[in-house]
Amino acid sequence: MKLRSDKNVPQPGPHQILVKVEAVGLCFSDMKLLKQFDQHPRKGTVTSGDENNLLKDFSGYKPEKLPTVPGHEAVCTIAAVGDKVMHHKPGKRVLVQTDYRWFKTEKSNASFGYNLEGALQQYVLLDERIIVDPDSGESFLIPIEPGLSNSSIAMIEPWACVESSYISDERKTIAAGSNLLIAAQQGRNIRGITESFSPNGKPTSLTVLCADESQLETVDLLDINTVRVSQLSELPDESFDDIIYFGSSKETIEILNDKLAPAGIINIVLGGENIGGDVSVSVGRVHYGLTRWIGTVGDDATQSYKTIPDTGEVRDGDKTIVVGAAGPMGQMHVIRIIASGRENLSITATDFDDERLESLERKTTDLARKHSAELKFINPGIESLDKKFSYSVIMAPIGELVAEAITNSLDGTLINIFAGIPADVKQDIDLDTYIANKCFMFGTSGSRLIDMKIVLEKVTAGQLDTDYSVAAVSGMAGAIEGMSAVNDRTIAGKIIVYPALKKMPLIKLSRMNEIYPTVAERITNGIWNVQAEQELIRAAKD
Repeated sequence: MKLRSDKNVPQPGPHQILVKVEAVGLCFSDMKLLKQFDQHPRKGTVTSGDENNLLKDFSGYKPEKLPTVPGHEAVCTIAAVGDKVMHHKPGKRVLVQTDYRWFKTEKSNASFGYNLEGALQQYVLLDERIIVDPDSGESFLIPIEPGLSNSSIAMIEPWACVESSYISDERKTIAAGSNLLIAAQQGRNIRGITESFSPNGKPTSLTVLCADESQLETVDLLDINTVRVSQLSELPDESFDDIIYFGSSKETIEILNDKLAPAGIINIVLGGENIGGDVSVSVGRVHYGLTRWIGTVGDDATQSYKTIPDTGEVRDGDKTIVVGAAGPMGQMHVIRIIASGRENLSITATDFDDERLESLERKTTDLARKHSAELKFINPGIESLDKKFSYSVIMAPIGELVAEAITNSLDGTLINIFAGIPADVKQDIDLDTYIANKCFMFGTSGSRLIDMKIVLEKVTAGQLDTDYSVAAVSGMAGAIEGMSAVNDRTIAGKIIVYPALKKMPLIKLSRMNEIYPTVAERITNGIWNVQAEQELIRAAKD
């Protein structure tokens, strides 16, 4: 892939905003973009939500194979605005929310740093009409008060992604106005449909494949516009918001897997039977497509919906495991769980890199002691895991890890698929154990405006120091090396790039004294801070 080292600074048009990038964090998601490029769900063409054709004439819109600029963990200063910009003024420092969810791509949504040029450059052009939520009217440039380091603000985006995975609301009923598919194996009773409807209303349409006439009679009582089919395979993929299957056929479940729409829920009602073998499930779509799998060993569909938690929050007494805990985002999850305020928590942090595990241990041992949390560090290449867990966080994009979490599950286990397993990846999982143990796997992709505001409030109030995550800093000259470090996982923490420092190489905080001793003097107990940042900008200025 050809990389460019220079780029003209654009001039803002009438509705446009030119921002100067003060700091940008490097993320493993940037590497996924570089590797998948036009196959990445957020690099796709926007297919809906742009009724006014705003993107068509915007030079920063780079879908499909068009070259783009990565970088989505950014804090910027507004440098200039067009004469029709109404709500943004030059000179204001802003945190960039990156996920424009109203602009839909085929499998995700438009996003800053993907199909819209991102912040790994000195200046970025934005359009005010694109970055304002059409429903709430809120700008996705969040004003920041003076006093906080640029790095701590840039780190709010990844911390908000972590926060979102714990606090996002889960749907617990059949959606009102949805497309519902019901399939029933011969001899199975259809129970619990009406009781599972949303209080806001029934589904709009119902598609059924039933083996028995009595099943069809039950379905007719629902009084919904119904289409009867004879072959599930003939139905369009990803077209049903809710699927309920009264049966235990592995083959049927795998067909139904493909029919589930984004944000859809599939409910497997086993009726006392077992599937009897692993089932191929689109685990990647749990993260990128927000799909959900539930089930019951009984014959009442209502029981499955009762296993859905309100959110993905940890609970008192949870036996938690963070798989891949010593990486930059994994560290955030460990810290987030320790500081969750829950009682009687145990946290097992695993990683194959002993040096990174030791770094995590140094950062978190005192914090765990303060919160009375039991903390254990394991290199699974050396020490085997001999216990089961009620809360699993998956930090590596590997489907087999989801299968392992199910195998090692307790009753009511929550499985937080945080890593972006590619959307097209399927994994054989023990769905019998998943259902019997009332497991619930979930995932979130990116963050919402509310998540960023929650984390910003914590940072501003001194409840959270996001600079805790910073392990290295760089100017533009070290950005490519920084990306390689992210890819190779050679730095146990986040890397912050300061684009204004054009010639500065990548520097680990632990080695800062060798290059900029006056900066090293201001690093406190290995933690980056605003004083160190200010000295770096002075000392490393070109």
